[in-house]
Amino acid sequence: MTDGHTKPDGGLSAVEQDVIDEIDEKGIDFLRLQFTDILGTVKNVSVPATQAEKAFTEGIYFDGSSIDGFVRIQESDMRLKPDPETFAVLPWRTREGDEGGAARLICDVINTSTGEPFEGDPRRVLKDALERAADMGYEVNAAPEPEFFLFEEDEDGRATTKTNDAGGYFDLAPKDLAQDVRRDIIYGLEDMGFEIEASHHEVAEGQHEINFEYDDALTTADNVGTFRTVVRAIAAQHDLHATFMPKPIPKINGSGMHTHISLFTEDGENAFHDGDDEFDLSEEAKQFTAGILEHAPAIAAVTNPTVNSYKRLVPGYEAPVYVAWSDRNRSALIRKPAARVPAASRIEARFPDPSCNPYLAFAALIHAGLDGIEEGMECPDPVRENIYEFDEAKREEHGIGTLPSNLGEAVDALETDEVVQDALGEHVTEKFIQAKTEEYDEFRIDVSQWELDRYLEKF
Repeated sequence: MTDGHTKPDGGLSAVEQDVIDEIDEKGIDFLRLQFTDILGTVKNVSVPATQAEKAFTEGIYFDGSSIDGFVRIQESDMRLKPDPETFAVLPWRTREGDEGGAARLICDVINTSTGEPFEGDPRRVLKDALERAADMGYEVNAAPEPEFFLFEEDEDGRATTKTNDAGGYFDLAPKDLAQDVRRDIIYGLEDMGFEIEASHHEVAEGQHEINFEYDDALTTADNVGTFRTVVRAIAAQHDLHATFMPKPIPKINGSGMHTHISLFTEDGENAFHDGDDEFDLSEEAKQFTAGILEHAPAIAAVTNPTVNSYKRLVPGYEAPVYVAWSDRNRSALIRKPAARVPAASRIEARFPDPSCNPYLAFAALIHAGLDGIEEGMECPDPVRENIYEFDEAKREEHGIGTLPSNLGEAVDALETDEVVQDALGEHVTEKFIQAKTEEYDEFRIDVSQWELDRYLEKF
């Protein structure tokens, strides 16, 4: 007896055959085989749809030495193994009136020399984290809230930082001029299998948020990459540029990717819920929270991985910088959202931003939280006051630390944190630190327009 994923006699599994049938039924001409590099950029190899069976049975080979952080030139052959569960038709291609449509499949990367999953594949990194959770008896669910800006394009089609509206939080038309864009984005996401919960204008001009239903952490990480692709593609149809850059405009709110996390047991119970607790949180939930707080400086290198990320992480713009948790306010690093039913008990990590690699970010958060459970870490008391109003002495009194103030400090923290390094694996840790050290060094020696405006004529 076989299930839908078993390949009889080395042929196609039932799920793969279903994909082949759907390709034929929907007139798909091309398949985009997608994967993600260490820095979080979605890559793809486009093949004729007639190659689908070969892709499933043999894989599609590519040169891994051309991808940032993958392999050296002398060990460059990699193979893409499509995950049939991720098949989705690209809706904007169909709506453009192409004769044939296009679809995508998210792939795992295989090392051809060993036949094993490539240790530098971010999707593999997250799968390893989920295997660790499974060994402890947990399934991990996640729900991110990626925010983004919509900017006008110039006459050459290049992005500007001019917003197309002057709306604010939850504003409606005529201030919110992007309702039609968000509507089309939502239609596109729904066509690709998303269940959309809500969408609204965010605090800053030109800033938006679209929330989608939680899922297991691997599916959710896949969805983040798809979300960013769909948002950019459909915004471009409206002659707008969508960016997930954390802080594209100074002195206003930046874009975060608040991430809700919960653990479920093998029998389907929410391991984070305890109805007898003051906060409805189980001891495991508090230990998981304590683990994230303990490793937060190193996690930040992964969840906030750009120089620009730390322009968002400053007090005064609703971004969390203080290493604490709360059940009442949003100034803390972690918030316990209100839950109407036991299954909804969860924690919300508020510091990640949408420039991160979701596979690596989730893996770092999960490993840190599981470390908290394994080590029986004691969770500090929640801080119910507005930490933004605390002075340094009061923060010290409450034992509240801060996140790194720049990418360099975050990378330094990562270099000394074995738990987060274990989450990433040796290969990814080495390549990630190398890339981010180079990025920060380039930033340090650059001369910004701000410096020129301030000093060039003054001195």
